[in-house]
Amino acid sequence: MKVNGKHIGFGLTGSHCTYEVVFPQIKRLIDEGAKVTPFVTYTVQSTDTRFGEGEEWLQKITELTGIEPVNSIVKAEPFGPNTPLDCMIIAPLTGNSISKFANAMTDSPVLMAAKATMRNQSPVVLGISTNDGLGLNGVNIMKLMAAKNIYFVPFGQDDPVHKQNSLVAHMDYLLETVEAALEGKQLQPVLRTNS
Repeated sequence: MKVNGKHIGFGLTGSHCTYEVVFPQIKRLIDEGAKVTPFVTYTVQSTDTRFGEGEEWLQKITELTGIEPVNSIVKAEPFGPNTPLDCMIIAPLTGNSISKFANAMTDSPVLMAAKATMRNQSPVVLGISTNDGLGLNGVNIMKLMAAKNIYFVPFGQDDPVHKQNSLVAHMDYLLETVEAALEGKQLQPVLRTNS
């Protein structure tokens, strides 16, 4: 199913090193005709790193989407009953947010939007970026993979030699993953090598 005319939520969590590969995917969704509403965690808003300052990223996503990011749980909650999304994407999704989402801890605007979307039986697409995907967070990833209406952007080990537990989504498959998710299907294969 194409994304043209769909209202898509796009949540950013604190994997700052991944934003550069995620932002072109947001543009791709918009170019395909989707309305994209951004959501950000508190970490995204307030953390300055070598990859950029929080305020800069907020400005970039506002300019890209034409919509100011939803930055509080109170502002995110209405996307369940009043302004339903056709699909909610979280990319990048950190290990911290993976563990919270898998265990029903809704402590950020991004996770509230995901919860609101699930409440409406609409798809939630996850683009993971975590240093412990094959460690302690492995159980949380599997829990989410088994959940209804949750779909994963295909992922793999980004550096098996130096970071054996690290898993990162192949963000260039994001659009295709969303299109499949809108039809209730998981894009396959989910596990891919880093080529």
